[in-house]
Amino acid sequence: MFTKFCAALSKLCLMLAVIGLIAVVLCVQWQVIGRYIFNDTPTWAEALAMLLVLFVTAFGLAVGVRDAGHIGLESLVSLLPERWQHRIEILIHALVGTFGALMVQSGWMWMAAKWGEKKPMLPVPDGIDYLPIVIAGALIVLFSIEHIIALLRGTVVEPAWN
Repeated sequence: MFTKFCAALSKLCLMLAVIGLIAVVLCVQWQVIGRYIFNDTPTWAEALAMLLVLFVTAFGLAVGVRDAGHIGLESLVSLLPERWQHRIEILIHALVGTFGALMVQSGWMWMAAKWGEKKPMLPVPDGIDYLPIVIAGALIVLFSIEHIIALLRGTVVEPAWN
């Protein structure tokens, strides 16, 4: 049940990343059209596109961790005896999960510190720039736990895009 939940969450993140990427393209297109056709550059378009890039990156990062698309040293681990490979894989996912927890902690700190300020070009708090770090960190922790459970059970986490 936990794996099904994580798979559904991963698919949702993937869909949100794709929607966000389309929105970035539309924002940039609108900025170009406004600048060169209407001779009136919309000031919000660039700021919104940059904010959307943060969310697209966060969602993509989380999906990459769940689908084991992150950078790894598999060639080095494959040289170890099989029982050590299993232990090292668990350690790797525990370290990735710890990194995710640090992302949540530091992202929350920065978000809380900047939430009272307003962005100059958008009617949103300045702390929203740090919200994707918190979201990605929480998802990384969740997906790392899923990988550790799967390794202990002797199963494999299937990628969400299958």
